[in-house]
Amino acid sequence: MKVQSSALFQEMQAMATEAMRQSQQPSLPVKTAASSSSQFGDMLSDAINTVNGLQKDAKQKVTAVEMGDRSVSLAEAMIAKQKSSVAFEATVQVRNKLVEAYKEIMSMPV
Repeated sequence: MKVQSSALFQEMQAMATEAMRQSQQPSLPVKTAASSSSQFGDMLSDAINTVNGLQKDAKQKVTAVEMGDRSVSLAEAMIAKQKSSVAFEATVQVRNKLVEAYKEIMSMPV
C-alpha cells in the first residue's frame, strides 16, 4: 500500500509542478485545458479500475480461504480485504471532495 501511496504522491507532485508552470505562462490555449481535463478523467478512471481490481482480488482470496484452498492463507485474504477497503474509502473521499467543489462552483455568481 505504501508503494501505491508514494506513487500517487509523486504523480500529484508532478501535476502540481505542471500546473504551476502553466500558470506562469502569459496565456493558456483552450486546447491545453481540454487536454488536462481528459488527463484528469483518465487518471480518475485508472484509479477506479485499480480499486475494482483490488476488490476483485480480495473477493477471490476470501472465497479461496472459505473453500479451504491451502495456497491462500488467511493473512493474505485479510490483507487483500483491508487494501481494497482503504482504496475504496479513499475513492469515496475523492468523490466527496469533487461533489463539494462542483457545488461550490455552481453556487458562484456569474
